[in-house]
Amino acid sequence: MSVPTPADHLELAHTEDDSSVLHRLARSPYPFVWHALAANPHTAPATLLELSTARDSAWNDNRLLRLLAGHPRADRAVLRAVRDATAAQLAEGERPYAAVLALTGRTELTTDEVRQLGALRGASARLRNRLDRHLALRA
Repeated sequence: MSVPTPADHLELAHTEDDSSVLHRLARSPYPFVWHALAANPHTAPATLLELSTARDSAWNDNRLLRLLAGHPRADRAVLRAVRDATAAQLAEGERPYAAVLALTGRTELTTDEVRQLGALRGASARLRNRLDRHLALRA
């Protein structure tokens, strides 16, 4: 019996619909597996919540947060965790702008919960403007 390769994990993360298998894959050390899980519509909210704390590099973390923010099964708990992780990145000077903008379309969060991201140190004037425009569309 052969040991599963990272490519095997990636394939499962893309195609599997069994939530217990997907949850086990969330413990993978590979960010590309996390991204595939965050894009898989069968990934359960509990797994998405676990993924919201996964960290690798600024680029991978930003992509993961954007995917989680847009996931169709992300519930309020997941979206609050994504918002908090995004806020932490902004405070550290990172630019998770795509995740911030993805959160603007999620009505599970209030406009004030999302708008607060624009007041953080890492938020540029351009992000604040886009944030305001996107949130205005929700009204």
